[in-house]
Amino acid sequence: MAAKQHVVVVGSGIVGASIAWHLTRDGAAVTVIAEDIGGVATSNSFAWINASWGNPEFYFHFRRRSMAEWKRLARDLPGLPLSWCGGICWDLPVDQLEAFAVEHSSWGYGIERLDFKAIAAREPYLKQVPSTALQVAEEGAVEPVGAARLLLADAEARGARFVSAAVEGFIRSGERITGVVSSAGIVDADHVVLAAGAGSIPLAASVGVKLPLEAPPGLIVHSRPFERRLNGLVMATELHMRQTADGRIIAGSDFGGTDPGADQHATATALFATLKQSLKEGERLSMEFFTVGYRPTPKDGFPIIGDCGQDGLYLAVMHSGVTLAPLVGLLASDEILTGDIEPSLAPFRLKRFG
Repeated sequence: MAAKQHVVVVGSGIVGASIAWHLTRDGAAVTVIAEDIGGVATSNSFAWINASWGNPEFYFHFRRRSMAEWKRLARDLPGLPLSWCGGICWDLPVDQLEAFAVEHSSWGYGIERLDFKAIAAREPYLKQVPSTALQVAEEGAVEPVGAARLLLADAEARGARFVSAAVEGFIRSGERITGVVSSAGIVDADHVVLAAGAGSIPLAASVGVKLPLEAPPGLIVHSRPFERRLNGLVMATELHMRQTADGRIIAGSDFGGTDPGADQHATATALFATLKQSLKEGERLSMEFFTVGYRPTPKDGFPIIGDCGQDGLYLAVMHSGVTLAPLVGLLASDEILTGDIEPSLAPFRLKRFG
């Protein structure tokens, strides 16, 4: 019997956790190295699963395919903190909202137009109800750190290993990357996956790989747990909000979060005041904390997945990691272990940047 391929996954956010789980399921020996589970972007994410506006058709279909893979993953992992709660939105001017509805409906997205009465019935605690909105029933949300923990725990039960350490660099043997140097020591590998979000930039640079990546900050406020006030995702003008599985209402000025500015506390306080004003009985809400995450965003907006010109090193860096994690995990595992090229990943290779 051939020895299992050993894969080191650097990063334990939702993307790294998904890749590690799929690799383990597919028969690899896996070591995940990260300082803690969840990382920076995942633990500070709004965690909206969608194929919504602002994307060309090919990327819409890729994202929607990943939405279906979330359902497959939920069947394989009972207890995954996932909710297909649907979303309503009116965060664009009316003409743009209608153009979005027409376009995405033609692509197969299940968009329904709601009037004032239907919006109020769906979200009875909204204080200010618009005259019209769009509903996408197939959208959902996940509790991302909980999902990453469950994926890694199941991977560990299947034989994977989690090492809590900082990755400091890579080992090279000839022309190939053959492991990593971490604060816990050297770990050899047949393949290394770099899925460390914005933290991937200096690590890639250490072996001559430039990642055209930005990491804009986003601030999200979190209420203390409260009785149910939101039935699904609400994308209102300048305020996106949802209620988590543990009852916290979280909100940002958009799903990526609010620009925190120079005074993060003042920004959070003002945003939370807007949240309170948007809900009936909102004065009863109190802010428990706010988070500032840094979204790893390639300069053209699309993921970077796969070969990077360094043999043995595989990249998986993207915004929308919450939506894309199960599909990227599935496809990356197959590419790494078989050496086959996945055609649907062709638009996402690093080489597109020249």
